[in-house]
Amino acid sequence: MADAEDVVKGALGPSAGSDAVVVLSNSDPRRKLRGRRGECAALDRLVASVRAGQSQVLVLRGEAGVGKSALAEYLVESAAGCRIARAAGVESEMELAFAGLHQLCAPMMSNLECLPGPQRDALAVAFGLSSGSAPDRFLVGLGVLSLLAEMAEEQPLVCVVDDAQWLDRVSAQTLAFVARRLLAERVALVFAVRGPMHGPAEDQLVGLPELVVRGLRDGDARALLDSVVHGRLDKRVKDRIVAETRGNPLALLELPRGLTPAELAGGFGRPDARPLESQIEQTFLRRIGSLPIATQRLLLAAAAEPVGDVPLLRRVAERLGIGPEAVMAAEAAGLIEFGARVRFRHPLVRSAAYRAAGPGDRQEVHRALAEATDPESDPDRRAWHRAHAAVEPDEAVAGELERSADRAHARGGIAAAAAFLRRATELTPDPARRAARALAAARASLEAGAPDAALELLAAAKIGPLTELQRAQLARLCAQVVFARMRNSDAVPLLLRAADRLERLDAGQAREAYLEALGAAIFAGRLNERGELREVADAARAALPGPQPPRLMDALLEGLATRFAEGYVAGVEPMRRALQAFLQDAGRHEDDNMRWLWLTWLVAADVWDDEAWHELTTRVVRRARDTGALNVLPLALTYRAVVHVHAGEFAAASALIEESDAITKATGNAPLRYGSLLFVAWRSGNAEGSALIQADVDEAAVRGEGRAIGLGDYLIAVLYNGLGRYDVALASAERACEHDDLGGFGFALAELVEAGALGGVPDVAASALQRLEERTSASGTEWALGVLARSRALLSTGRAADVLYREAIERLERTRVGVHLARAHLVYGEWLRRENRRLDARDQLRTAHEMLHRFGAEAFAERARRELLATGESVRRRAAETREGLTAQETQIARLAGDGLTNSEIGAELFISPRTVEWHLHKVFTKLAVNSRSQLRGALADT
Repeated sequence: MADAEDVVKGALGPSAGSDAVVVLSNSDPRRKLRGRRGECAALDRLVASVRAGQSQVLVLRGEAGVGKSALAEYLVESAAGCRIARAAGVESEMELAFAGLHQLCAPMMSNLECLPGPQRDALAVAFGLSSGSAPDRFLVGLGVLSLLAEMAEEQPLVCVVDDAQWLDRVSAQTLAFVARRLLAERVALVFAVRGPMHGPAEDQLVGLPELVVRGLRDGDARALLDSVVHGRLDKRVKDRIVAETRGNPLALLELPRGLTPAELAGGFGRPDARPLESQIEQTFLRRIGSLPIATQRLLLAAAAEPVGDVPLLRRVAERLGIGPEAVMAAEAAGLIEFGARVRFRHPLVRSAAYRAAGPGDRQEVHRALAEATDPESDPDRRAWHRAHAAVEPDEAVAGELERSADRAHARGGIAAAAAFLRRATELTPDPARRAARALAAARASLEAGAPDAALELLAAAKIGPLTELQRAQLARLCAQVVFARMRNSDAVPLLLRAADRLERLDAGQAREAYLEALGAAIFAGRLNERGELREVADAARAALPGPQPPRLMDALLEGLATRFAEGYVAGVEPMRRALQAFLQDAGRHEDDNMRWLWLTWLVAADVWDDEAWHELTTRVVRRARDTGALNVLPLALTYRAVVHVHAGEFAAASALIEESDAITKATGNAPLRYGSLLFVAWRSGNAEGSALIQADVDEAAVRGEGRAIGLGDYLIAVLYNGLGRYDVALASAERACEHDDLGGFGFALAELVEAGALGGVPDVAASALQRLEERTSASGTEWALGVLARSRALLSTGRAADVLYREAIERLERTRVGVHLARAHLVYGEWLRRENRRLDARDQLRTAHEMLHRFGAEAFAERARRELLATGESVRRRAAETREGLTAQETQIARLAGDGLTNSEIGAELFISPRTVEWHLHKVFTKLAVNSRSQLRGALADT
């Protein structure tokens, strides 16, 4: 058998390997761990790093019984001088929101008051300590991070989470988020996970530093086997057991218990071809089956009660007539321990104890658990036990589960709410009420990110006696599931039909469905059926008016419907009114701003409104950070990063893109690519970036997301215009302009004009200019008119061109779009050089080169440098920076600190702890050669 392999991927340092059995002192916790020198050394380094003030995260991964829990115990015993916090995932608790997190944090609740208000309130609601609106999971994650950091200020903290594969979804997401944000806190977070993983933790923990715990090598395995087998053991049988167990310590200890003396002596028994985990569990099943009936029932009750609450289990035992002798028998069998908490020897013992019982026994035990659980302090677990005790539909139990779902939803446990509603549906006797609950469960499942489960529930609801309104809502939910799975055109006709059905029943819901249909059609873009977008727009315009006074989304619906029904020029004013409505009295409309940002941001780009672009993203980012809005913040950060790119603030954009990616990675969601790809298009100094963008275009085509295809071609046009490869830019821009994509078509037209004018295809440029003139003139913003003047100048000659270039510069100087101003200086300088006005050309080209170099737009800056050389000017290459550059996150922290924010405030904005902020600032001060926050603004301006 191969050595146990230390594959730690992180900062734990080199491994000592997994040598033979280690001789240790009686007091050394490693004494019981045969053949685990390498693993123990890795854990020793982890503890040493935490004591030294460096956070550590580690995932112990291995099959059942391989020794993960034993290593976790070694870690706990070795961490002298550290505070220990523990939790364990329990399979039966996977649908109870925050169950695992509450286990870990319950002993720390006395420090809750030390947290910032929003974080404290979020945790209090999540853990049921107070009532309130559902806290966002991200804010809960930040609260847990702050709580752990606060505890570690007093004493290094080691957190051990065993059986993490059985954590509830919210706990898994939150702890994965915390693990990825730890850096300079005296905190270790160690997960023991059965691999390959199953359950919510499967995606959440991927990519964290890990140590794969493998079976013992053959010599150690034989020695361990000899320690538990008394009497003669045939060598061939020993070799077979070692080979079949693959060095799994628990299997080596347990499997021989199920073999007869004859089998041990000569190997005459039947080989068991079942999976090793199943074989181990079978040995536990046999051992449990040999115990007295009362002891078996006690083990069943303990298995069904996942918290390990000893007083509760004592009350249940009394109700079931189980005496104290059953406790002694269970402990004597070595299957369970009754201490401060009930602990099974191994999770497989728990599952075996539950599986060994028949349905009637399980129901009786759950009934006793429900009766013994306090309905005031733990109503949800009581309801869950009542549900498992039910033998037939029961409206009282279903109603209790529905109330539990409401409480779970209020705490932000949407997945738990869906689970409660699903079970409530199964237990509802009345067909109409059952269908209504199935509909509610489907809606909760979709919100929880489980579209497949939502479809199953919708199918169950569909066969029930639904009202006409409920059937229309079911149709809308089905369409939303389709859109959630893949943002292609399939959802458009479904949403349109749902909106049509709702219109006769609830005008407000109908208008929301029409807006969703428009949004789906916008994202499907060129992959819609011919005329489909216009069809949706016409239907939306013909819809009945909604509630009075009109909502913000009503104004947005009117603007977009007009835009696609009557054309761009007619749509400009209603779209502008919608933007103004969203921006006016923003304090009252914060939730609407967050909900509809995915469309309002595109509208602002479509009408060339850089001020609205700036305001919308600034407000939503701030609001999303204040509330920890996990579902909105990555999108808001991405859109804000795009605004920074157009402003020439590439460092700020990079920081936000990095933050958005970190959030999506921590939550297991797909990254939002547009911001990073736009950054590539503007910053890339060669054609390699084109491959990255094209790969995204190809993926978008497979998904059926047509708008992403158009945006990708626009970005490739930007990149190649920067490189001066106008033929490639022209082809890409022409493809981008094949469809009128909201918020992208006008930008693509401007690239097409430049590529055609400078690439020797003036007829194509002139045609694009004609379409651009119509849009920018209707918009009338300084951004629009500045781009129009620049584009006209590219196709003009003599004095007319000169006047237009100057107009472009003057207008763009009054905007926030610095990269477009720099490009205006660039094309003006190029034109002046061609006109042999070298001195004038140098002024414009120097300005362009300085701006573009400062932004980091390498290709465009190089284009300006080449033109300067052509004027005869010697362009000094920039010397390498003598000062080490700041990372994106360091830049962001430095800016916030320079603006006067405290470490706690910066941490709250960036979802890191104050100690991590302090650690980054120390590096910032060193790199910038400053010694106070007051110097940061000036130092950043110089970089």
